[in-house]
Amino acid sequence: MAVAERWRARGTAAYAMYRAASRVVSPLVYLLVRWRRLRGLEHRVRWRERLGEPSAPGQRRVLPSSGSTPSPSVGNPYSEVIKERLPSSVIYQFAPLDTSAAVDKFLGYWNPDAVFLIESELWPNLIFSSAEKGIPLALLNARMSVKSFKLWSKPLAWSLISLMLSKFSLIAPLSTVEAIRFQLLLAPPFIINFGGDLKYAVGDFDVPQKELTILEDLKLQVASRRVWMASSIHYGEEEVVLQVHRELVKIYSNLVTIIVPRHPLHGRQIARALKQQEISVALRSNVERISSGTVIYIVDTLGELRTLYRITPIAVIGGSFLPELSGHNLSEAAAAGCAVLTGPFVGHFSHMIRQMTTLERLSVWQVSGREELEEALKQLLGDAGALEARRRAAKQAFSAVSGGVVGRVWELITAHILREPPQKALESFCLSPDAAGEGRGDGAAGRRAVSEGRPTVVGGGE
Repeated sequence: MAVAERWRARGTAAYAMYRAASRVVSPLVYLLVRWRRLRGLEHRVRWRERLGEPSAPGQRRVLPSSGSTPSPSVGNPYSEVIKERLPSSVIYQFAPLDTSAAVDKFLGYWNPDAVFLIESELWPNLIFSSAEKGIPLALLNARMSVKSFKLWSKPLAWSLISLMLSKFSLIAPLSTVEAIRFQLLLAPPFIINFGGDLKYAVGDFDVPQKELTILEDLKLQVASRRVWMASSIHYGEEEVVLQVHRELVKIYSNLVTIIVPRHPLHGRQIARALKQQEISVALRSNVERISSGTVIYIVDTLGELRTLYRITPIAVIGGSFLPELSGHNLSEAAAAGCAVLTGPFVGHFSHMIRQMTTLERLSVWQVSGREELEEALKQLLGDAGALEARRRAAKQAFSAVSGGVVGRVWELITAHILREPPQKALESFCLSPDAAGEGRGDGAAGRRAVSEGRPTVVGGGE
């Protein structure tokens, strides 16, 4: 205990340096956010939320979304822990960047009931400022990779993180190994509890009538075509996808390849390049239909990926075909009943792949690169039986590993953050049981939070 106290005393000095540095760089951060907005990497209208400024003055109910940039995916499955258990009257805000000015502005305006951070999102200003205001903190799906552990184990960094971790009321790690690393960094053992992997918190969801109409229309547009989709594609990965498409279309003349880039601007750049090559491409943001001559459909819009998984039998998950990348969540595609493929570079998602393939060997097909991806897709597009077996295995594996995770994590939250018995918390704080929703910067806040005029805050990473 004395050792921990000594390190935490040094952490106070380390944080003072961090906070001073964040004040110095604040003007540069403002310029960075403006630049990212111009590049399509920040929300066109709500970018000021990243600087801690409310987008709805006078409102006092908020569920901030991830601190990271919105992606074509469902957003953060982590917010499913409370989403739709809570009232529809809540507004949504992006979490602030970790400058002292942005955090102070955000917390000063919203005055939240709790702060939920995700995975490795350990932001000193947000953590210390929340603790100073008496706001309880939780780290959900807590992750500490070997690389991060080594970085945090350096003397100055160790003093800072040991002090940060002491401010939490709950740390819910992904595994025993992660839990040990947090304890070695002096996290109090009594706050470490296991609940399950929230990346599985997707499940079934209701599609609004307008989106359902669009979905049915898309299904009709590709009804007589062979279809596969490459989702969450990063810069550089489009070359892999397009090379595979060129080979496949030689065999299957009625093929449609759907490409969903990680960032909308990237999608428009791909479409422009393909049109210059006189390749028939349709762009979703332009409301262009998939005609009989369309061979590539590019989705350059936000918040539709989970819905789009319903129109494709095959989903290739991007962020996994270049060495500097580390994969993306497979569960949305598996939940939708797609045959799931991914590349070799999957980072911590390897844990998810192992879990699913242990239960169902055919649930995830991890290929070594472009050539193996091409062969895998040839097999699936040409063999209806093999395709159906993969789709069924993916859905069954997802169902097996996802069961009860939301409930278990919610129980931890009610016990350690809300400090109420789970049933009482559900009665006073929630509106409905397990939620699944569209996301991408969307969420909801709680009945109790609304009645008290104070929001519950969720910040997170991907």
